[in-house]
Amino acid sequence: MPVDIYWRIHMEGDQPSLRRRVRSRGGFAPGGTAPGTRDGRDDGYTHADYMAEVARAAEESGFVGGLLPNFPHTDDPWAAAATLARETTSYRFMVAFQPGFLHPVQAARMTATLQRATGGRIVYNVISGGGGPAQLWWGDKVDHDDRYARTSEFLDVLKGVWQGGHTHHGRFYQVEDAGLPEELAGQPFPEIFFSGSSPAAIAAAGRHADYYLSWLEPFEALAEKFGAVRAHSDTPPRFAVRVDLLARESEEEAWEEIRQGWQARAAGDGGSGRGDSVGVRRSRSFLAGAGDDHRALEVAPNVWGGFDQLRDGPAFGLVGDYHQVAERLDQLLDLGVDAFILAGVPHLEEARRVGRHVLPLLKGRTS
Repeated sequence: MPVDIYWRIHMEGDQPSLRRRVRSRGGFAPGGTAPGTRDGRDDGYTHADYMAEVARAAEESGFVGGLLPNFPHTDDPWAAAATLARETTSYRFMVAFQPGFLHPVQAARMTATLQRATGGRIVYNVISGGGGPAQLWWGDKVDHDDRYARTSEFLDVLKGVWQGGHTHHGRFYQVEDAGLPEELAGQPFPEIFFSGSSPAAIAAAGRHADYYLSWLEPFEALAEKFGAVRAHSDTPPRFAVRVDLLARESEEEAWEEIRQGWQARAAGDGGSGRGDSVGVRRSRSFLAGAGDDHRALEVAPNVWGGFDQLRDGPAFGLVGDYHQVAERLDQLLDLGVDAFILAGVPHLEEARRVGRHVLPLLKGRTS
């Protein structure tokens, strides 16, 4: 079966490289390229224009779609998907959202509207939140395991509404004879990418996920996690991995980019993930005792755990020449991965680079 490969669309502003941790492209930070100025005047180039450039570049480079992440410091991915869909032709938009902040009836109506407008190009990345200050920013005080119980009930209701005539009396939601209006009924239901590393998350994923989505981890740990998901599902989902890439013509060039970024990083970069995220704790556990040598964070050939020191996001990614990075992705396919969400900094140039030099080398892509 062909593997689906997505490219992350920045939603928070983009860095010019891993050597400069400043959001100078788009986003909400002042002084960036979007909005730009020319002769002292606004040149009309917006953050949405830059996101559209990334989406077009990714589509042209062979990616099937893009993840639209959702954090307190980003644009809203539902609105962004509606905006960017008009800039592409077949590109799918993976909307990340926390079910706690939408009612499932409203989520069903929004989704069906977007499915009709885009020709069925909406995909879900269902997340339940990492706790801590970021969760409180949303006004959410529900504890960890209850967030996953709420997510599971939300998806039960949403699927019922999609089918029509749905009545539900549960712990978090109450609906009576809920369904979509006739004009929106019959749209394809989005594939569900489901994230979370805790037992509560894995149990919920086993019930609802089309794809269980994990951050990259050491490959043996990923295999164990996939096994746990299979054990909690009568019909196991497929598996997807979110992977940052730094691929260059030579391995030396790739590691030199990492070395320069490591030297330039500010004190205190990374490690900000306060909260109750099991995934964050897992990532840190694989790097215990590594110290401050960036090469000590290479836990396996080309598998590097320091990306969160150079940009916001998960710790692990792949570093190497084009063939090495493609070989590691092929190893993940052999491990049972069915889809990737890839990313690189800056998102625009790296989408083109990876599409041109890495994707054609994947042996397992069309097997």
